[in-house]
Amino acid sequence: MDLMSPVAEIATCALLLIGSVFTLVGAIGLVRLPDFFMRLHGPTKSTTLGVGGVVLASVVFFSNQGDGLSLHALLVTAFLFLTAPISAHMLAKAAMQQRLPVDPRTRGRLWDAQDRERSEAPAQGAEPASPRDAQGN
Repeated sequence: MDLMSPVAEIATCALLLIGSVFTLVGAIGLVRLPDFFMRLHGPTKSTTLGVGGVVLASVVFFSNQGDGLSLHALLVTAFLFLTAPISAHMLAKAAMQQRLPVDPRTRGRLWDAQDRERSEAPAQGAEPASPRDAQGN
C-alpha cells in the first residue's frame, strides 16, 4: 500500500467528516421533524451533500493510491445531485395532491394557494365543440 501525501490525507479526512456530519443531520431531520414536508426537506438537502462528500473523499483517496481518477464515482455524484431535487419535488407534489396533513406550526396555508389556482383556471371543455353546439341545436 502506498503512502498518501499529507494534503491528500487531510482532504480525505475532511471530506469524510463533512459528509458524515451532513448525513447525520439529514437522518436526525428525518426522525425528528413533525410532518411529511419537513421530513422531506431535511434528508434531500443534507444527505445529498453528505453522500457527495463521502464519494468525493473516495475519489481523492483512490486517485492518490495510483488507481487513477474514478469516473464511476464522479458519475454517481453527478447522478445524485441531479436526481435528488427532482425526486423530492415529485414527492412533494404528490403529497400536496393527496392533501397530507401539515403540522399546525407550519407558516402559510398550503392548500389555499392551490385552491385559488384551481378556481382561477378555466374549466376544461368550456368552449363548445362545434358552432352548431353553440347555437343550441
